[in-house]
Amino acid sequence: MATNISEQPAKASGTYRIGGDVTVNRLGYGAMQITGPGVWGDPKDPAEAVRVLRRAVELGVTFIDTADSYGPFVSELLIREALHPYADDLVIATKGGFTRSGPGDWRVVGRPEYLRQQCELSLRHLGLDSIPLYQLHRIDPQVPLADQLGELALLQQEGKIQHIGLSEVSVAQIEESRAITTIASVQNLYNLANRSAEDVLEYCERNDLAFIPWFPIATGELARPGGPLDAISTAHGASPAQLALAWLLRRSPVMLPIPGTSSVAHLEENVSAADVRLTDDEFEALAKAS
Repeated sequence: MATNISEQPAKASGTYRIGGDVTVNRLGYGAMQITGPGVWGDPKDPAEAVRVLRRAVELGVTFIDTADSYGPFVSELLIREALHPYADDLVIATKGGFTRSGPGDWRVVGRPEYLRQQCELSLRHLGLDSIPLYQLHRIDPQVPLADQLGELALLQQEGKIQHIGLSEVSVAQIEESRAITTIASVQNLYNLANRSAEDVLEYCERNDLAFIPWFPIATGELARPGGPLDAISTAHGASPAQLALAWLLRRSPVMLPIPGTSSVAHLEENVSAADVRLTDDEFEALAKAS
């Protein structure tokens, strides 16, 4: 029997085919917040982290985004504990290119041998034979881009990576990368209150690249009492965070928001945003207000 969409609200967000052949429900889950403070070490409540991951899948989430540097490796290991063996339709994306030396400390490392090591470790920690989407977490300015992406392309040829993505890049960097190898996705900071990556999103739309906005539910001053979101929130019975996610889903068909949380209740609220349908006037009002 087919599952009712009300039981799996993430399905209401529609689907997108990453790289043309990996289908996901567009509203996904970002797994950074299931680690300890400063994205370092184990979470305070590992059992709740496992519950969050399992509940996300129950709600119809088929796209989970993580990184080797989250913990490091804590997020990937929790994903395996919670969800392995994986459902056939579950797509796990991870990233490499940051090394960690403590809470809140992030250092870019794009040496080919390091990227290969981290990809191999991610395969082991996630329990995968091939990673559906492997993203270069940051471009290392000390290493030729052709060397960084060249190593990922070799891993792809070996069958250890299915698709290659980029994170926090400019249009020029995307174009330079696409001259080296095929790029399937871009993950940049983007939300209702901060659209500095608008040109990158528009490029992704033109070239059918998945755009994965990190920090997707920031609303800034828009969520203040009496602010622009108040009337629309009341009309839909939705929270400002849900409106922010609904706006992203409406903004572009290549948009794959990945709101993260360490709480089952907050997860359920976020995924319910897929059911919010903004009118044309509401969409424009939110865009103009920010």
